[in-house]
Amino acid sequence: MLVSLAYFKKVFQDYKILCCKVKIIEGVIILPSSYRGRKCYSELARGMEGNDMVELVDTDAVESPISSAVAVAVSSSKKGKAVLRWALEKFVAEGEVSFKLLHVRPVIASVPTPMGNRVPIAQVREDVAVAFRKEVHWQTARKLKPYESMCTQRKVMLEVVHIESDDVVIAIAEEVTKRNITKLVIGTSSRRMFTRGPNLSSKIAKCCPKFCTVYAISKGKLSSASPASEIGESFRSDGTETSRSSSVSSDLSNRTSKVVSSHLHSPSLPAQRSLALLHLNQNILHKRTSTTTHPGNSSLDSGRGSDHLSFSSGSSLIDNVSCGVFSSRSTFADSLLWTSDQASTSCAPADSCDSQISVNFELEKLRIELRHIRGMYALAQSEALDASRKQKDLEKSRLEKEIKLREISIKEEEAEQLVKQEKEKYENAKRAADYAWYSAEKEATLRVKADADASREVKEKETIEDVLAGTFQRYQTFSWDEIVSATSSFSENLKIGMGGYGIVYKCVLRHTTVAVKVLHSKAAHITKQFQQEVEVLSRIKHPHLLILLGACPDHGCLVYEFMENGSLEDRLLKRNKAQPLPWFKRFRIAWEIASALLFLHSSNPEPIVHRDLKPANILLDQNFVSKIGDVGLSKVLHTDSSVFSTNEDTSLVGTLSYIDPEYQRTGSISLKSDVYAFGIIILQLLTAKPPLALAYTVEKALEDGTFASLLDQEAGNWPIKDTKELVRLALRCTELRCRDRPDLKDQILPILEKLKETADTACGLGSATRGQPPKHFICPILKVRLK
Repeated sequence: MLVSLAYFKKVFQDYKILCCKVKIIEGVIILPSSYRGRKCYSELARGMEGNDMVELVDTDAVESPISSAVAVAVSSSKKGKAVLRWALEKFVAEGEVSFKLLHVRPVIASVPTPMGNRVPIAQVREDVAVAFRKEVHWQTARKLKPYESMCTQRKVMLEVVHIESDDVVIAIAEEVTKRNITKLVIGTSSRRMFTRGPNLSSKIAKCCPKFCTVYAISKGKLSSASPASEIGESFRSDGTETSRSSSVSSDLSNRTSKVVSSHLHSPSLPAQRSLALLHLNQNILHKRTSTTTHPGNSSLDSGRGSDHLSFSSGSSLIDNVSCGVFSSRSTFADSLLWTSDQASTSCAPADSCDSQISVNFELEKLRIELRHIRGMYALAQSEALDASRKQKDLEKSRLEKEIKLREISIKEEEAEQLVKQEKEKYENAKRAADYAWYSAEKEATLRVKADADASREVKEKETIEDVLAGTFQRYQTFSWDEIVSATSSFSENLKIGMGGYGIVYKCVLRHTTVAVKVLHSKAAHITKQFQQEVEVLSRIKHPHLLILLGACPDHGCLVYEFMENGSLEDRLLKRNKAQPLPWFKRFRIAWEIASALLFLHSSNPEPIVHRDLKPANILLDQNFVSKIGDVGLSKVLHTDSSVFSTNEDTSLVGTLSYIDPEYQRTGSISLKSDVYAFGIIILQLLTAKPPLALAYTVEKALEDGTFASLLDQEAGNWPIKDTKELVRLALRCTELRCRDRPDLKDQILPILEKLKETADTACGLGSATRGQPPKHFICPILKVRLK
């Protein structure tokens, strides 16, 4: 119909029509169909005048359809299952068989890297971004799979809606508005009662459109509900004038009962009074509607309306009052409009009901005040119960703390007892150590005396032998001036090494390149050490022992042949950019060292022990032939014993990592002491690693099957079978007890000779080797046959 726009605005003001219920689109007034029976609608129908004309249209013809599906907003955590389970139990029983699962995930703004950083998505390739988005979508779908299974078991249709947004509240509100969803179920945290500020569920309820009812679930139970306002209800009402009258009253009742369980606190007294007016007008609406339809049954309807004002229990009274606060004013205004409209068309006189209305209104106020007092009493009881519960919890906590303190006290007593016991053990151990130290000092004193006697006997024997053998000098003698001139006054540029007893210089003496070892002049035992080294070296000759060319007895200088390739230690540790040795040369060097040791141990008339065998004392000539040097620390053993006790002092002689453990423990040296050092050298030849704890490391790797990784990879392709045989031999040589080590002649040399044949074959030298050390040698200096 067509009405005046000015007249329409006047009717708006007179009847207080809410503007949100009416839409004006291009001169067409869209009015909800619930207003069809009201007086404002009749006024608008009679106001067709003027040139400013518009058309009045019901919303039933243009309103968008409202979705009947139930939306459930869940996250990827397990708490969402309880929310969906509540929704299924609630709405499937009411006939709702369609559900929409809303899941909001953050907008993908960056991509993780393998290093743990994140790169903005705009800076990565498109295919990488697409793959990452697919991965995120797949993970989200996998996490939501249990929800789909729950709906499948209940035979409920489910639509999963994925939303990308950084604002969960706005995203869900827009989705609800877009799909016209009337029921939304969300989860809420039970811990919000201890914090301030609105939680996520309350924010979503505020932002959702008015036609949507929001249910907040906590721990699988309904925590609160935000019902749809009457605006949404009016959009869904239609039918004839009579059916609209009944729908308004039933809608008021349903709206009040729908949110009974969603509020736990008692409302204020003004709000209760507003709700009382709401119920009062609702009863009047029922009565006058019945009077208009059936005039003869007015007394019966009046009785029914008064019965409707009664309440069954105190708790339901409080809940009904709290539920009506949300829409009391708007509902009351609409009820008055509807009542006045019906009163104008009713045939029964209105004066007869005025007195009854006043009485009912006063009664209702008294009932409301009573309900308010009951609600306050129930609240006080609840607070008292909470206080009692908190008191019990505090008492329980106090008892638990007392038990813990008692346990701590018991543990402290036990700890004190344990400390006392440990102190007693310490005192006993200290007394035992003091006794052992006293016994060791006494034994050392006796051993020094015995060594002194033995040394005196040896010296007497040597003196007799020298007298019998004559005074033949086996080495050349150099003057101090010659040595100073050749070394440029002992220039630092000519220094090539430093030993335990002196410094080594490279120089040219009598047209021969030699190495001069100058002993430390301040050493207390220099004369004895010097004489011993010269005497030993002058008597032994072997292809793999360093040759002594001469000496300067006045100033303690020894002149050796010069070795072009330095020491074995420099090669293994790659000092001065030295090139690593191939594996077959290392096999041959092991055999050469063993043959030289066997020569020293088999010397006549008495065997010789080196005592300081290490890679730094093994020198290499220009053909990488190895020779043992620094034999000056050697000891001459008696032929009738295999063990010799030191007689100079109680300190150990040699390098720590190569000293025989039994020699360290007892001070007694034997031929097997050199075997221990030889075993450590073999392990260094194979691994090129420092000697500290090397035997344990290799043995552990051999047991774990990782021995190949310990080998020096720069030595080439090791023959694994032969290498393992050599390393097992080396580990046997490094046994802690001398008796457990293999014999040099019968057990060590045969294995090394076989490995030398393999090495010679690998380097193209053939496999012909000597079975045993030669019985004599030709001295390259004296050109004489040596035995």
